[in-house]
Amino acid sequence: MPPSVWTCSGGSFDVANRRDERATLELRMAEPEFWTKKEAAQRIIARLSTCRNIVEPFDGVARQLDELTTMAELAVEDETMLAEADAIWPKLKKALERLELVSFLGGRFDRSNAIMTIHAGQGGTESQDWANMLLRMYLRWMEDKGFEATILGVQPGEVAGIKSAAVMVKGEYAYGYLQAENGVHRLVRISPYDANKRRHTSFAAVEVSPEISDDVEIEILDKDLKFDTYRSSGAGGQHVNTTDSAVRITHLPSGIVVYCQSERSQHQNRETCMTILRSKLYEREQAMISQTIEKQVGPREENTWGSQIRSYVLQPYQMVKDLRTEVETSDTGGVLDGDLDMFIEAYLKTCKTHAHK
Repeated sequence: MPPSVWTCSGGSFDVANRRDERATLELRMAEPEFWTKKEAAQRIIARLSTCRNIVEPFDGVARQLDELTTMAELAVEDETMLAEADAIWPKLKKALERLELVSFLGGRFDRSNAIMTIHAGQGGTESQDWANMLLRMYLRWMEDKGFEATILGVQPGEVAGIKSAAVMVKGEYAYGYLQAENGVHRLVRISPYDANKRRHTSFAAVEVSPEISDDVEIEILDKDLKFDTYRSSGAGGQHVNTTDSAVRITHLPSGIVVYCQSERSQHQNRETCMTILRSKLYEREQAMISQTIEKQVGPREENTWGSQIRSYVLQPYQMVKDLRTEVETSDTGGVLDGDLDMFIEAYLKTCKTHAHK
């Protein structure tokens, strides 16, 4: 067994404190008056879930390690035990890699829900179709990872695809993982919309913000907001499509525009818009304080040639390459079907390595 098996290059696990916190929270949940304050109870349950999601995988790895150690000791006297030890190691290695990845996610909002926005770049139908492909790719990744994804709103393209889309992603570490996707994504392919079958290059920008909790103070003045209502353009039932329930809010000082059409009532859509706006204003404020966008949400580059973080080449060869980490694969179909782990993990490890230098 490698001597560095318990060494995590990205961070540390404060498991003992998490275990104590878990025990304390479980005792609080057992109190008779626990559910009398619903909001406080829900916060405790969420915190308990966080503790369990750290402690239980760690304890599982510890048990596997003990089992492997026992097998190795027995193999000294009985070589037939080597085969069983060899069978345990791959599973243990995979579990250790998962623990190491979680150790990279120690930022203030890494455990938060995420708000993802996709914008088509220049190029009309080509880029709008590419934006729609990215939306599909991310929805498949979210489904595979067990995240709850709600499409808050979609602005369809004139011919095909989408001009933009916003998605609320709920689940622990949603923002921690998806922050790796901030930036411009470039597609090279033979255009299905070109009668001459020429190769086209398209761009789309992805922005990811953490959902900001109410205890974070963000000042938003009513006079700075412009409210618009419109009819939902997507599927969603008769009520959604026959009333002006969709809401768009423009924050005049910053120019930030948010929208939501996923709820049936205008009031609910307005509340969701305000949640998104608070998150975007927070990330903007952090960028101004730190003097670097990379601090919270990754680089905001121009949505054109030369600014991409990742290239997806379908013609004349098959290759997806992340330009920040140099990770690449020829399995373009798998990537577009949501197989993004190799890129996300490499980005998180790279960021943590640079942070320690």
